Amino acid sequence: MEKQKLFPIFSKGIIKENPVLKLVLGTCPALAVTTSAFNGLGMGVAATVVLLGSNVVISLLRKVIPPQVRIPAFITIIAGFVTVVQFLVKALAPALDATLGIYLPLIVVNCIILGRAEAYAKDNPVLYSALDGLGMGVGFTAALFLMGAIRELIGSGTLLGLTIAANWITPMTILLLPPGGFFVFGMLVMVVNKYSKYQARKLECASCPIAEVCDPNALQEKQNGGDDSCKPS
Repeated sequence: MEKQKLFPIFSKGIIKENPVLKLVLGTCPALAVTTSAFNGLGMGVAATVVLLGSNVVISLLRKVIPPQVRIPAFITIIAGFVTVVQFLVKALAPALDATLGIYLPLIVVNCIILGRAEAYAKDNPVLYSALDGLGMGVGFTAALFLMGAIRELIGSGTLLGLTIAANWITPMTILLLPPGGFFVFGMLVMVVNKYSKYQARKLECASCPIAEVCDPNALQEKQNGGDDSCKPS
């Protein structure tokens, strides 16, 4: 029963409440650094480490931090983790640090991290807060990696630096520019919203007691695990 409660806390940040594609948070780094899949992955992992660490610490201190100064306290905690991550990236991946530039220290003011601290970590136990931060971080990383992969593959014909499509398609370099970032972001938001609506309709019809009245085929679909629509005849 405990596992059934823990998994939704983690998984909600991947698609259902994806911070970039559903909540539209953290779009500045999402658009700026995703000119390649590697950059998106690096930015996502860095933000995930900060998100996980800050959620855990804020949850541990939730009964100690006075409500009147909680925002400054949260920002101080987040800034501490960002400083550690920035030093690690500088030491272990200097090329990535140079590419991410100012967006790495700006994780401090990333609204995803402060938002999870304010909306979840300050009111929940450590394990739940850690899973929430990890799930949101995975969703953020997945969105950035996907955006970077699409822009890099179509924009330069490579993926993670490996030549994939440059020999058989003409690279569309506009995808490496800001307009291309907005285009890919919009397309991904559309796909995720369509998928969410499909899942919602499927769940509604699966639990509908009169689904067979709405649609003669709905009863069988309901027995087979649900339908994606319930259209009046």
